[in-house]
Amino acid sequence: MRDGLNPVRLQMPHPGNGEGSWATVLDYLVARFPEDAVRLREKVAGREVVDEVGRPFHEGSAFVPGALVFLYRDAPVEPRVPFEIDVLHHDEDLVVIDKPHFLASTPRGAYVVESAVVRLRRQLNLPEISPAHRLDRITAGVLVFTTRQAVRGAYQRMFAERTVTKTYEAVAQVDPNLTFPQTVRSRIIKELGTLEAQEIPGEPNSESLIDLVEVRTGADGRTLGRYELRPRTGKTHQLRLHMASLGLAICNDNFYPRFYDVAPDDYSAPLQLLARSIEFTDPLSGQRREFVSRRQLSLWADRHRSDGGRSATTLQPPVR
Repeated sequence: MRDGLNPVRLQMPHPGNGEGSWATVLDYLVARFPEDAVRLREKVAGREVVDEVGRPFHEGSAFVPGALVFLYRDAPVEPRVPFEIDVLHHDEDLVVIDKPHFLASTPRGAYVVESAVVRLRRQLNLPEISPAHRLDRITAGVLVFTTRQAVRGAYQRMFAERTVTKTYEAVAQVDPNLTFPQTVRSRIIKELGTLEAQEIPGEPNSESLIDLVEVRTGADGRTLGRYELRPRTGKTHQLRLHMASLGLAICNDNFYPRFYDVAPDDYSAPLQLLARSIEFTDPLSGQRREFVSRRQLSLWADRHRSDGGRSATTLQPPVR
């Protein structure tokens, strides 16, 4: 690892099936990344491109189909996401953070350096840190990381086996015709290459418990509710879809029920969804652990402040 980034791992292709053939490893790399031709030549000359046991390639190293190549590409220049990570807990096995809205959990696509993983690797000098689960880039709240590979599997299995209790908080409109709590079940799919997940007919593969815990009417005359959401499965965008299916789309959700574009550097309207807490029995120590976010959803906090620290009108949720 270098400066928080893993090396790129490439396997040189076998000729045929539409693949070409190259005389040297460098020829292949330049053909694969033509925009980086100058830097690739510099990296090979500097003995920075290596095989699986760390032996450096040189300019004349022969192309060998199926062989592995490792190299560090230059870190992309990304605008800094102007929000900081709050570390809730740090021990030899775990780092638990309070992730801000707009910060990606893992390096991917347009967000590599500006991801929680890379920031934590750099700030805490933990090259093996890895998330035990994930949060969408635009969702804030509690996110659990393992500090080293040796313990990663045990904690990831908790999430895969659904032995973790996760509680979320959301702000959305209120429908007086709905009663709470209620359980929403549906079949959710997300096709590769598409931005949005969708609910389709069929056997449910997702389940969420949704409760309305507080209602406020602010000075602007708009009534909003604060909802507690407990997902019992972990499908992509599950809570956002289930709220939208009730006609209660989460405030500032630009995907559901209808997509609208938001500029990557527009931080003015964060999704009003927060991973409030995570609770589990530690698979290594057997200790019961709970981590709680310190963040507040901005629409709810603004509504509270605009009322001078109290709600202008506090309504009771519908009878359960």
